[in-house]
Amino acid sequence: MFGSVLPELIVLTSALVLLMFGAMRGERAVGIIEIASIAVLVAAGLFVVLQSGERAEAFGGSLVIDNFSRFLKVLALVGSAAALLMSIDYFRQNNIRRYEFSILVLLSAAGMMVMISAHDLVMLYLGLELMSLSLYVIAAIDRDNLRSTEAGLKYFVLGALSSGMLLYGASLIYGFTGTISYTGIATAAKSSASIGLIFGLVFLFAGLAFKVSAVPFHMWTPDVYEGAPTPVTAFFAAAPKVAGMALFVRAAIEAFPNIVSQWQQIIVFSSIASMMLGAFAAIGQRNIKRLMAYSSIGHVGFALVGLSAGTPAGVEGVLVYMAIYVAMTLGTFACILAMRRTGGSVESIEDLAGLAHTQPVVAFFLAALMFSLAGIPPLAGFFAKFYVFLAAIDAKLYALAVIGVVSSVVGAYYYLRIVKIMYMDEPAGAFLPMANELRFVLGLAGLFVILFFVYPAPLLAVAENAAKSLF
Repeated sequence: MFGSVLPELIVLTSALVLLMFGAMRGERAVGIIEIASIAVLVAAGLFVVLQSGERAEAFGGSLVIDNFSRFLKVLALVGSAAALLMSIDYFRQNNIRRYEFSILVLLSAAGMMVMISAHDLVMLYLGLELMSLSLYVIAAIDRDNLRSTEAGLKYFVLGALSSGMLLYGASLIYGFTGTISYTGIATAAKSSASIGLIFGLVFLFAGLAFKVSAVPFHMWTPDVYEGAPTPVTAFFAAAPKVAGMALFVRAAIEAFPNIVSQWQQIIVFSSIASMMLGAFAAIGQRNIKRLMAYSSIGHVGFALVGLSAGTPAGVEGVLVYMAIYVAMTLGTFACILAMRRTGGSVESIEDLAGLAHTQPVVAFFLAALMFSLAGIPPLAGFFAKFYVFLAAIDAKLYALAVIGVVSSVVGAYYYLRIVKIMYMDEPAGAFLPMANELRFVLGLAGLFVILFFVYPAPLLAVAENAAKSLF
């Protein structure tokens, strides 16, 4: 049993050991703990990759280890490790290095891994809260900054509300089905989908929609993204989104496979609303972190298009989308973290003016990432949207696919505006040289996005196998 949950045990045990080390050594231990935490996340990812391809269960079926969970765990661990790597220089420059940050990221990653493998309502909630409690704290990790403290408080209050809604939904589902396991719920729903079960489903999905910042439960996202330290925002935008989407997909497909027509309406509404809000609300933004917040809401809407189909092709589309989204987001935030002048970090989009003249390589990669986020071929972002729209069309959700394409076109405006500012406006002054860690993340993400079309087969094959393991 413990062999199947070895990656989770590695992350949790390492977090506790590093916590003790940090408590004894104090702030002198920060550098060691940062490197050790990244190494632990990489090691856990390798253990996930090396696990047997067969489906396994742990703790009486509460956790399931299959190809779906392995794919998304690797993605979440990569996102967590990259965000930690990008944080090192930022926290050093701003004199807010704390050893607790790396440990909280490890605990959050452990929560994500539990969420991704959760196969009953109790384990779902345990994983969700282990992740969320860590996220509330790291949003306010810059204790002397009013915006960071405000971001942490807003996230905590709204997160507690969403957890209450999710728990209420879970209790209704348990009350009307008599079981907490996904398999048992699916069996009970097959014989009779009562109105009480549907109510429970709505509350459960409302709680999950908050965690992935899907409309109408997106209200925390712009303020928290803007207020939290930039490496924390990068982390929020990547890894927790992967875990939240994994939870959404597994709960919908495995616990409610016989009432697809009931939950499909909820997902379609949330998807359309998220895509439209992400497209239109970002147009007037002047702060690049707020713009990325609305961008992430829109991209969650696009990913939900795949889930709306409720088919293996749809789930495959979601998995491909999340993999490409993580790469695009991490690369973009590497550039945002590099927006630093002698007086400190800057966040206005106008500060990117003339970047092509002062730092042409950074501008080239950022332009490629913006084109990819806009879904322009032949970059990776185009293929991400192509697969989810294709799944929606196969499921005869034509209106959803059309609205998605229109939203993508509208959203292209604010991505292309950034490219225009970088290449056509007068230089606003050079940024300080980019840290090596940021160069590494930007280089990898940029090359992945640009060269994905050359050989997409490996990612597509792995995503296909992962999707099939749910059906």
